[in-house]
Amino acid sequence: MRIGILAFPAVQLLDVVGPADVFAEAARQLGDPRAYAVQVIGTEPGVLRSSCGLRLAVDVTVSSFRGKLDTLLVAGSPEVEALRSGQELQAWLQAQSRSVRRLGSVCTGAFVLAAAGLLDGRRVTTHWNEVAQLAAENPRVVLEPDAIYVKDGKLYTSAGVTAGLDLALALVEEDHGRELALKVARELVMFLKRPGGQSQFSAHLAAQAAEKSHIRTVQEHVLSHLKADLSVPRLAARARMSERNFTRVFRDETGMTPAQFVENARIDEARRLLEDSDVPLKRLATNIGYATVDAFSRAFNRRLGVSPREYRRQFAG
Repeated sequence: MRIGILAFPAVQLLDVVGPADVFAEAARQLGDPRAYAVQVIGTEPGVLRSSCGLRLAVDVTVSSFRGKLDTLLVAGSPEVEALRSGQELQAWLQAQSRSVRRLGSVCTGAFVLAAAGLLDGRRVTTHWNEVAQLAAENPRVVLEPDAIYVKDGKLYTSAGVTAGLDLALALVEEDHGRELALKVARELVMFLKRPGGQSQFSAHLAAQAAEKSHIRTVQEHVLSHLKADLSVPRLAARARMSERNFTRVFRDETGMTPAQFVENARIDEARRLLEDSDVPLKRLATNIGYATVDAFSRAFNRRLGVSPREYRRQFAG
């Protein structure tokens, strides 16, 4: 399959080489170097300087490209705005969208596709820090702000930077099955193969974001004691604050209520256990602080839109 990755000056290098490495490893695992042929398609010829300063040589340019692609991915960049007004590029992307089997973007590459009118009415995602701007500039786009990647027909969009690896793995799984995708993930030492519906944030990452020491201390207590009583009164007492002040400060620091953080932490752990173990649901629910399987299932379905049993069926290792 011929895979094209669109690159340009100040491109985020990992948006290009991450997916490229996934496809290359998949071809190696298949024992066929022709299984995936990746081309870097530049907006200009020669060598491009990426956003991190390293240089990237392009194989062909938008204007000199000939032939047919199976899949086209548009990389992102902190400076993607400079790319969005090019009429030649927009026309090329529109033409490719009609001929490729799959069209996609990594991170802020979604802005480039949006500028070409290719996201109107479509379900998409992008880097969490750019979701609001993409929505404001493109009111006809249906944003799924918390997803790792989103598939809408032949259109695929991913969240920020490393989520491009998750998207590429999903494309490999689509082509050759789950077993190969897992082999590739293991070979690249990826923490796990994340399904698209997973959150861009984990509770552990959110805990690292809090600045005030007493809030972070409470978060670390939650993550280490999921089975305990984690009600607001108990957590406020641990922080030595009134319940009202604790709730206000917690929300200001983390962007969520204490109850939301607790639920996220418990569901994160449940997801890991469902993927990596065969712990019965009743014991799993008890171990992460839910009184009943029904209460756990409702929370899990509310957070991920799927039941724990279905999640285990789809994603267990």
